[in-house]
Amino acid sequence: MSIEVKYSVKPVDYTKSIKFLEKRVNDVFEGKKNELLWVLEHKTICTAGVSSVEKDLINKKIKVIKTNRGGKHTIHSPGQKIVYFVLNLNKREKNIRKLISNIETCITNILKKYNVSSYPDRKNIGIWVNNKRKSEKIAAIGIRVKRWIAYHGFSLNISNDLGKYKFIIPCGIRDKGVTSLKKLKVKRYENIDKVIINEFLNIFH
Repeated sequence: MSIEVKYSVKPVDYTKSIKFLEKRVNDVFEGKKNELLWVLEHKTICTAGVSSVEKDLINKKIKVIKTNRGGKHTIHSPGQKIVYFVLNLNKREKNIRKLISNIETCITNILKKYNVSSYPDRKNIGIWVNNKRKSEKIAAIGIRVKRWIAYHGFSLNISNDLGKYKFIIPCGIRDKGVTSLKKLKVKRYENIDKVIINEFLNIFH
């Protein structure tokens, strides 16, 4: 199947990106457009998924955008790669668990390119690394499926300001931390966009 690859250099407004995604979902369902992979970054924004709860918001004054993706609160900011997709499960396998497993494999394969060992956690969705015996999240996953079209995607922390997470309980998980390639002392990640695209297409070709 043909997947259109879109890459944005400048930060993309969150609301505009979601409107674009939702239009593509309808176009893919109706057979008007190809599936989509879109790699981008957002300016600093807090979003809340469908299972978010108010108590996870530590700073009640920050603006929060409600979204229809799965998951709870998260922070997007420059230096974090957002990987949006629109995949037609009507023409693939109608298996959401397998879809998430494939996404997890995609992310762990990306991190292997930087000699970072990572793993999924069945209880706490996302991709994690062990840093000095502490589990820290490096990638968050949030998906919605509409008429068997899967969309939204995952975020991967590269060099973003991790201090911004102090405003929330990230993904509702209180006893674990967050990390990034930069925090893990990975010095060269300039080609990360190409690596993300290649690994995604290898799995969802």
